[in-house]
Amino acid sequence: MVTATEDRVGRGRAARRGWPQRVPAILAGALTALAVLSAVAAVSAAFHHRTQWVRIGVDQLLAPAPANLGYAAFVAVLAAGVAHRKRVAFWLVVGGFSVQLVTDVALLVAHNVFGSIPVERWEIALKPYEPWLTAANAVLTKVVLGVLAASRRYFHARVRRGSAWRALATLVASLLMVSLAGWALVEAFPGSLRDGGDEFSYAAEKVTGGAFVFDITRGGMAPGWVNLVLGLFGAISLFAAMYVLLRSQRAGAALTADDERHIRALLDAAGDRDSLGYFATRRDKTVVFSPTGKAAVTYRVVAGVCLASGDPIGDPEAWPPAIAAWLEQARAYAWTPAVMGAGEEGATAYARAGLRVIELGDEAIIHVRDFQLDGRDMRPVRQAVNRVARAGYTVRIRRHADISA
Repeated sequence: MVTATEDRVGRGRAARRGWPQRVPAILAGALTALAVLSAVAAVSAAFHHRTQWVRIGVDQLLAPAPANLGYAAFVAVLAAGVAHRKRVAFWLVVGGFSVQLVTDVALLVAHNVFGSIPVERWEIALKPYEPWLTAANAVLTKVVLGVLAASRRYFHARVRRGSAWRALATLVASLLMVSLAGWALVEAFPGSLRDGGDEFSYAAEKVTGGAFVFDITRGGMAPGWVNLVLGLFGAISLFAAMYVLLRSQRAGAALTADDERHIRALLDAAGDRDSLGYFATRRDKTVVFSPTGKAAVTYRVVAGVCLASGDPIGDPEAWPPAIAAWLEQARAYAWTPAVMGAGEEGATAYARAGLRVIELGDEAIIHVRDFQLDGRDMRPVRQAVNRVARAGYTVRIRRHADISA
């Protein structure tokens, strides 16, 4: 078996590239911590009425950190996308910080022009408006945007074509369903909400994590545990949408007729090198050819792993370019490359490309003309044969051409 690993050459190149190439990992860790903070704060706020100064400090100085499970789920999935260097995750982060910077600048301008702003309409009592905090947040946000701009090329992984529209449809449909469910919950447990018409807007607002305020004149609130459940509803919707957007797998693999003809030609020319070569013709696989077309690697994507089987097929001299093309395909979609069942020659070629080799066992080849069941060493095999024969099993061996449709 051959599994992907980072070789010394790769680490040396990474070190020479400097700090920008480490930004995705650092940013993913920061987003994960933010998601945990929001989730813990949401649970705490549901059962205790106490100030949460750590969360509030992060919210005011660094990035939004509401006490909401929906927001926590969104940030957690976004962190996974950033860790896999997804390009769309990069633009989501840049968009969020850009909106934050524009908001900070607008607040500072409004404060300087009008002398004050109606803070009670969009700041809670635990977060009184302070111009210096807004200015500090703007400076830090600008620094973060600069760091992201410097590391932009390291967010190279693509997502499935059409993922954005599928994710949007998933989000809208799921949010509508959970908002209706939340409405029923708030109707049953309205808490201190004054007007019976406020329940739906309140439920929709909490389900979306407070991202949208549908009624700034509404008074009262539902019990803490209801808010927690509404946030959980939103978490499910956002998690589903972000999963659809950021998942690594493409559409189901399938060989085209031209690809299959090309593979069979390569097998006809050099297929006797690998006993597993014939499995490259499976039509649930996808193939990557070398630039010259003299070699190829076939693979399937399973749970984010780009899994090839056996040695590359074709001319061994063209294996390195075929493996390089396959690895580039894996990098483009943030797949983890791996190979199962490579032979010694194939494993050597994969190792030279930077993969790590793990020996699982040896291949056994039986020459049927010379095979005998006689002798003490073959006694366990004879017993197995006799058990199968007594059970009434028979064996027929036919070529594919002799089997009917």
